[in-house]
Amino acid sequence: MGYTVHYYDLVLVCIAASLAVGALVGYATPIAIEVSIVALGLVAIGFILHALFVNGPVDELEDLTEEVPVEEVPQVLSPLDATE
Repeated sequence: MGYTVHYYDLVLVCIAASLAVGALVGYATPIAIEVSIVALGLVAIGFILHALFVNGPVDELEDLTEEVPVEEVPQVLSPLDATE
């Protein structure tokens, strides 16, 4: 079972990359590091807002009220002990 890259994986990479570029710009140019981090931090906020509101994790509002059976919850996220 191979792992595939999904949209939210790319969002996390873009957030980290924008903050890293902000630090790099702050160190490598005469622009103050505080200014560059804040400016590219706003870019990171843009990625977060896009992931939440433009391409959100649910398709319809009804998806938010749908209960998930305990059997379908991955064990990593389940607060219950495994019965296997």
